[in-house]
Amino acid sequence: MIDPVALAAALLRADSVTPARGAVFDVLEAALLPHGFAIGRFVTGEAPDGPVENMLATRTGTGPHLAFAGHLDVVPPGEGWRGSPWSGEVRGNMLYGRGAVDMKGAIAAFAAATAREDGPPLTLIITGDEEGPATFGTLALIDRMAARRITPDLCIVGEPTCAARLGDTIKIGRRGSVNIHIDVTGKQGHVAYPHLADNPVTRLVAILAEVEAIVLDHGNAWFQPSNIEVTDLVCGNPAHNVIPAYAGARLSIRFNDEQRGAALIDRIAEIATRHGGTAHGRVSGEAFLTQPGPLSATVSAAIEARLGIVPELSTTGGTSDARFLSRLCPTVEFGLLNATMHKVDEAVAVADLLALTDVYADVIRRVRGV
Repeated sequence: MIDPVALAAALLRADSVTPARGAVFDVLEAALLPHGFAIGRFVTGEAPDGPVENMLATRTGTGPHLAFAGHLDVVPPGEGWRGSPWSGEVRGNMLYGRGAVDMKGAIAAFAAATAREDGPPLTLIITGDEEGPATFGTLALIDRMAARRITPDLCIVGEPTCAARLGDTIKIGRRGSVNIHIDVTGKQGHVAYPHLADNPVTRLVAILAEVEAIVLDHGNAWFQPSNIEVTDLVCGNPAHNVIPAYAGARLSIRFNDEQRGAALIDRIAEIATRHGGTAHGRVSGEAFLTQPGPLSATVSAAIEARLGIVPELSTTGGTSDARFLSRLCPTVEFGLLNATMHKVDEAVAVADLLALTDVYADVIRRVRGV
């Protein structure tokens, strides 16, 4: 058997600021090997987004193929912790450490659940880069799975989904994300002689005014409206009497399943071009939705049976690697409370870690059909 609290503590003691490699994977591999898993670890990618370590852990069985996905990398801990962010220490009823809820705790819980339950084929899809660029993380794992003909029927991502108490929220979708840079080049000159210069700020303001007036949509049954936010303005002009030669802005768009990332970039680029600027962007992920069905019903039933709560099905929050995994099979997210993720003194309640293990074990039994 695997003690989820002990395993989570061991994972927390392994410093794994993104991208994670080495020791933290050693800990998980050592826990899984005695329980029938075949472990495949590989390092891929070049700088600046790599190299990244990933792991596929597979176990044979009969029935629907269940996958669990997660990441062992964490964001930097920052300053002000009451103890070491890598202590993996239990104080009172809480286990502390960077990654306790996002998401080493859930990985420990699922590992413990798989050690307790057998039956369906199982795959653990574990990356060392979800918090960073994610270029060589889950996407590389999906390529490796395709090459080895590993095809899950159902997937649970262990991101921290719950808001007030464990079990209150399952994520069945997420909005997409795109970041766009707008550049406007002008001609520097003296403010007293504007006819001899070309002020790019004036044109940038016109671009942003038009962008700000856009209403992308009004949301739908599962998603809130898409929104465009200006996240940075750049001019860099040190003098009050000089018309600058350059002005730029950065936009972030979070969009629902009525939009597509590339089309949003094209729309902003068309506006920028009409005002003498340019725009280029990068799609971090498209929106996805797993319609309520057998997977969400199974997870909901396990939560209700073990925790006595009927979870809400939600699409709120930022992006996750579920945006990639949803291409393979129905995918939902369910994990711990998100109250302390990315914060100083990140911690998980020991009782929640044990209860999450029970829920995951119940899901495995239900998928097995027992």
